Amino acid sequence: MRKSESFLIPVTLISLYYAFWLGLAAVLIARFPVILDYLPLSGISSLAEHDTSSFEPVYSTLEETVFSANVPVRLAVASLGAAILIVPVSWVYFITSRSKEIDQSFVQTIVILPIIVTGISMIVLNSLALAFSLAGIVAAVRFRFSLEEPSHAMYIFAAISIGLGCGIGSLGVATVISMAFVYANLIIWKLEYGKVLTGPFFSMLTRRSRMDEDL
Repeated sequence: MRKSESFLIPVTLISLYYAFWLGLAAVLIARFPVILDYLPLSGISSLAEHDTSSFEPVYSTLEETVFSANVPVRLAVASLGAAILIVPVSWVYFITSRSKEIDQSFVQTIVILPIIVTGISMIVLNSLALAFSLAGIVAAVRFRFSLEEPSHAMYIFAAISIGLGCGIGSLGVATVISMAFVYANLIIWKLEYGKVLTGPFFSMLTRRSRMDEDL
């Protein structure tokens, strides 16, 4: 990774980004409480309250999900939330990327992927039949995507996790995932963790000495 002299600048900008959207959401909810009916915020609690003796349906009734009048609005809000939460993840990729040239197609993939996953999650609605149907469609498409670096895989997983969180109606969980991923990567990048194994702590931890490294 590149030298990390300017650590406070990206952390400050990203923190301001999160603070702006969280503050805006809090203000809108405080002034217009009816917005809560359209915000995807109770997905985890709905799953926890469901009877685990059966797989379907996880949600109470089909009328409350697919045929509900506010579902398009909830999907739009969830998709917007996924897009907002994935932007800092792409910034971290720009900041910590080892290569001088950024893979534009990969960046576009991680930005669009959570939006697609959000829609897919809301369509499937934890239905076993729909899940198998979706798997069959994906198998028929047989797309291939090769990752140039192993670190790219964690961005894909982060994008999928954010999309799933928004898709099941847990925007708060998706926010925590996004923030944890971003700040963890920035801290590891700043500390250059794993670059060197010198020092008394790493010598004790790995049972290596400076003479072993020279060999």
